[in-house]
Amino acid sequence: MTDVRVAPRESAPPADSAEPSYWYGDEPADRRMRSKAVLESLRVYRAAEVAMRRRTRDSMSMGENELLVLRYLLRDSARRVRPGELTKYLGLSTASTTAILDRLERSGHLTRAANPDDRRSIFVQATPRADEEVRQTLGTMHDRMLAAVIDMTPEESASVVAFLRRMSDAVDGVAVETPAVDSP
Repeated sequence: MTDVRVAPRESAPPADSAEPSYWYGDEPADRRMRSKAVLESLRVYRAAEVAMRRRTRDSMSMGENELLVLRYLLRDSARRVRPGELTKYLGLSTASTTAILDRLERSGHLTRAANPDDRRSIFVQATPRADEEVRQTLGTMHDRMLAAVIDMTPEESASVVAFLRRMSDAVDGVAVETPAVDSP
């Protein structure tokens, strides 16, 4: 008979261990910890982005909606944009959109031009000055953001894009609840 030595069995890792188990992969607690870490990182990024937008607005002496209008117009400078399109995009009233356009026109960031096909309507367009100012203000930030992602593998890029789409769907899918009104 052969002399066989049996090694003592290692004890199982504690239930709260961060290590995935050998046989069963990730435990639900591990998945929850990773999920929380991802969401916390997203929250920190979002806070940094909000702060960056505030600094940008301050440096350009504009409000959030003015910047949104300029970014919309600068996406395709050859596109003809009517004020009504901006009203829908911003989700504002016609009067509010008109006030924003008035401010941007006074500051030299956009021009209004009559619609040659319909004298009752106009087109708005960002000025070269607006394009230059936005590029100057946001160029360094965009360069830094590109540097942060340029070396991602195709698989990493696909994962991040899929994640952000799922998060966008999750956020967009939240129903707007009517806030409770306190009675006097």
